[in-house]
Amino acid sequence: MLVLITGASAGFGKEIARKFVAHHHQVILLARREEKLKELQKELGESCIKTIACDIKDIDLIQRELDPYVSKIDLLVNNAGLALGIAPAQECKLSDWERMIETNILGLIRLTHYILPYMVKNKKGHIINLGSIAGSYAYPGSNIYGATKAFVKQFSLNLRADLLGTHIRVSNIEPGLCEGSEFSLVRFEGDTQKVQNLYEGANAITPSDIAECVYWCANMPQRVNINRIELMPTSQASSALNVYKKT
Repeated sequence: MLVLITGASAGFGKEIARKFVAHHHQVILLARREEKLKELQKELGESCIKTIACDIKDIDLIQRELDPYVSKIDLLVNNAGLALGIAPAQECKLSDWERMIETNILGLIRLTHYILPYMVKNKKGHIINLGSIAGSYAYPGSNIYGATKAFVKQFSLNLRADLLGTHIRVSNIEPGLCEGSEFSLVRFEGDTQKVQNLYEGANAITPSDIAECVYWCANMPQRVNINRIELMPTSQASSALNVYKKT
């Protein structure tokens, strides 16, 4: 299997790459940071046949780099994404909102739109998107991030409807609180104390748990499509609805 993984230099993407290579699959890795990509490529050896160091938004460059490989891709893992800030909507920076939309939505759909016709032509392929429980459960500070992940959830289901009869599978993995990645460090603008406070004692899920889910989805029999997997740490659950009371 040839697997293209975006956001592959750290966190979920890095563990997903390790998981597939450990089971003798080939990977193409895409991420912004060339140095980290090269480190991972060295670790993975010949099974990593290509790295692409660029922003997921740069679809023209991605297409040029993928051109020799695109018709051979069996699995696209749309992992690249980010959350910026936790402030209420009225205090957020518009630039943060726009960047989340550019990365989490536009970057994902551009790459999917590019690769999908080749999968359809080959009558095989699988797209696995990395969503979030934020796409289903609203919480303060999620605003645009949660909205982008709700888009990913519905986009995945709508792809399934359009691709009926093509043999193409589509899955959406929706994690809850997960530590061991750079997600919260980016969200909290590098504030390591906030990150530590968030995860301390939470026994959160890890990137290796996500990689296990992705690998399981991809290796189910062809007759099986996993539409969605929502996973949280045992210590987390959807919260009760809050009520504001004037005092």
